[in-house]
Amino acid sequence: MTDEGKRGIQGELFHAETDREPGDNNWQGYGFDINPPVFLIAGGLIVLFILLSLAFPDQAGAIYQDTRIAISDYFDWLFILAANIFIIFMVYLAISKYGAIRLGGVDGEKEFSDISWIAMLFSAGMGIGLMFFGVAEPVYHLFDPHLGAEAGTDAAAEVGMAVSLFHWGFHPWAIYALVALGLAFFSYNRGLPLTFRSVFYPVLGERIYGWPGHVIDIFTVFATLFGLVTSLGLGALQINAGLTFVGDEVGAFPAVPDSVWVAVGIIAVVTGLAIISVYLGLDKGIRRLSNLNLTLMLVLLASVFLLGPTLFILGALPQGIGAYIGNFFELSFFGNSFDSHYFEGSEFYGPGGEGEGGFLVDWTVFYWAWWISWSPFVGMFIARISKGRTIREFVGGVLMIPVVFSFAWFAAMGGTALNFEMEEATAGAISGPMFETGEELAMFAMFDLMPGTVVLSVLAIILVTTFFVTSSDSGSLVLEHLSTGGKHETPATGRVFWAASEGVVAATLLIAGGDAAVDALQAAAIASGLPFAVILLFMIYAVMQGLKKEYRILQSDDFEELIDDLEEQGEIVVTSETGDLVTEVRTRDDRVVNVGGD
Repeated sequence: MTDEGKRGIQGELFHAETDREPGDNNWQGYGFDINPPVFLIAGGLIVLFILLSLAFPDQAGAIYQDTRIAISDYFDWLFILAANIFIIFMVYLAISKYGAIRLGGVDGEKEFSDISWIAMLFSAGMGIGLMFFGVAEPVYHLFDPHLGAEAGTDAAAEVGMAVSLFHWGFHPWAIYALVALGLAFFSYNRGLPLTFRSVFYPVLGERIYGWPGHVIDIFTVFATLFGLVTSLGLGALQINAGLTFVGDEVGAFPAVPDSVWVAVGIIAVVTGLAIISVYLGLDKGIRRLSNLNLTLMLVLLASVFLLGPTLFILGALPQGIGAYIGNFFELSFFGNSFDSHYFEGSEFYGPGGEGEGGFLVDWTVFYWAWWISWSPFVGMFIARISKGRTIREFVGGVLMIPVVFSFAWFAAMGGTALNFEMEEATAGAISGPMFETGEELAMFAMFDLMPGTVVLSVLAIILVTTFFVTSSDSGSLVLEHLSTGGKHETPATGRVFWAASEGVVAATLLIAGGDAAVDALQAAAIASGLPFAVILLFMIYAVMQGLKKEYRILQSDDFEELIDDLEEQGEIVVTSETGDLVTEVRTRDDRVVNVGGD
């Protein structure tokens, strides 16, 4: 924070009493600026993971699969309870007295207009995952349905929409909201570095700068990295599937083989682009590319809506939302203890099926772990754009705006696919290739049934590629931020290291996973999400302690006396809420309030 900011009301009464600065114990040399314990331990273990996985790919692939299943078998209850605790906590904050607290303090100003903030929240809700699962998941659930529906029926289609919206609805965004709120509050309201260890200041105090803080950031690095590489690996598989489809099925150009090694080559090329971007510091270019992503995704969404079964989509949206809300609690608290009657209509997950008891590890546990491991990345972004918002406004926006987009996406993409699958003339045209080849082909199989097949397919390939580049570039910045103790201005060498690491780890998982590449990517997300879920549960306590202290200061005699003095001097305009609680203070000419000296 600038010196001017420290003289404001928030800096005078609310900031943590510490003279530590971000990265003040960093080591600098050979183009790096690093926090040695975090960078060396995290980086060393990642390099060891890569070497062992490539040296023993068959054994590594088996370990990935066993790890994925074992964690789900023994800890699925933890993921289920944690995800529900997160959403309950965020809703509580929004409706409680703490909802009036402003991120950045009473004199914190919004850095973005309401329209810009909403637009950026929309962009935060998009990415490779929606492209990969937008068609595949509803179709998958049509034939292996949850909630006791009979496979291939209208009831199964409705369940497919409900379960998809459940996995992409309020729960993931409650996770992101918790992380973003913790990061924003302790940075803007307490004046601490915008890094994960800062959230635990109420518990650890100055020890956040020692080994307890290092351990937290090490786990955060692992979670962020493996959350990113899960998305990058899925993106590479989908780009490969798209190129194969457009070349082979449509004949637009010579066929590209559909293989793990081609996907690895795609990772190498796109990671190379990301490395060039982070090395050159093309921040404006990435922002423009992010805006292009938003535009192209809206164009793709609108195209499917207009070229597909428009009236069916319009009906699928409210019906899907209704089925989601109607089964919300049953889906939210579903475990494997009494599961046979839930899958009586599924040949795969049902009694005696090959996947009996495997729904959670394949879907819900994987998603919750993926969202948890992805949360530092998304949370950091949301925290940076949300200064000046009240907690009530913040929670409402984060829990509603991206979810609305996800609902619209699944209604258009999933609804169109389900419509084709339910029509006799096109039944199996999407599910057949998907079950034979993989989920990555589902969207392109749907485009093959629509006008403008080549245009839609090429647009989808471009979108996944640009999402890959922007995710890798932005993820590298977050990882660099974590491994430098929260410093913002650092050499590009560290970001290059992290961008390269993301690409190499994603490629390693695909190589070791082989034919079960998607399972290997899921294993990475689940394994990294487990310890981080525990960290997020402790984060709830830390955030609550911070908010309680903020509220006590807002009601204290010292704060009241300071505000009265400034009002008498004609310095400020005060806004109050929830009785006499001051929630906003502004100078008449929008200056920072000077309360701390020169």
